[in-house]
Amino acid sequence: MNIRKINAAEITEAVKKMFMDMNYYIGSDILTALNKAEQTETSDTAKSVLAQLIENHKIASEEEVPICQDTGMAVLFVEYGQNIVIENGSFEEAVQEGVRRAYIDGYLRKSVVSDPVFDRINTKDNTPAVIYTEIVPGDQIKILGGCKGFGSENMSAVKMLTPSAGIEGVKQFIYDTVKYAGPNPCPPIVVGIGIGGTFEKAAMLAKKATLRPIDTDNSDERYAALEKKLLDGINQMGYGPAGLGGKTTAIGVNIETFPTHIAGMPVAVNICCHAARHKEITI
Repeated sequence: MNIRKINAAEITEAVKKMFMDMNYYIGSDILTALNKAEQTETSDTAKSVLAQLIENHKIASEEEVPICQDTGMAVLFVEYGQNIVIENGSFEEAVQEGVRRAYIDGYLRKSVVSDPVFDRINTKDNTPAVIYTEIVPGDQIKILGGCKGFGSENMSAVKMLTPSAGIEGVKQFIYDTVKYAGPNPCPPIVVGIGIGGTFEKAAMLAKKATLRPIDTDNSDERYAALEKKLLDGINQMGYGPAGLGGKTTAIGVNIETFPTHIAGMPVAVNICCHAARHKEITI
């Protein structure tokens, strides 16, 4: 077995660039969806809002300034090749340092507090990031990252359905969650849905689903069809861009699944605003 050695500094620099880039440059999948929505919207107000969002993305990329003032909490899904050894540091430390430098050097807002309830003191560098690591074969590190703002994060939910709820119960919970969120998560939104696993696994799947490009479909045609049906249903709610009315409440619905227990059917909904920042790199 050949072992590949990677210097911790290489990981730090890659993560730093990754988070700065995703805050300055919106993904082509999101921009394409916004442009399409502007062309198909029938509401003049909705068209105007979408045009402003598109212009905002243009300014952000040209001037290399954040797309949104809430530059989010850093979340990373890592596929770590088992044939890798990190030199001059640890992987965890290297990633956290990369996030730290991105938020400090990139002039991104620092929004993380050290304790969730009592000592809500700003850590001043947006760390610690949330890191999920999976050990996989090979000698590469693949990182899927996102910056999750909390205007939309706060509108997310998870429910432990039983199998008797069936597909209709799943759809109803998703619709109810989006209806409750209303205009609060800054629509048009991306809806990430996790189904299966356990309580926490469903939530992780939902978060990961928000980071999947919205111009892709679930590989299972049944879930791909459900994604489209849910997107249509959500857009019929009429909240529209910025909650000012229109037929573009959502620009994407992504579903991720995992096997689950015979007695359960966990479902999680993670809502993301139109500033759906995501990027994938391979080291």
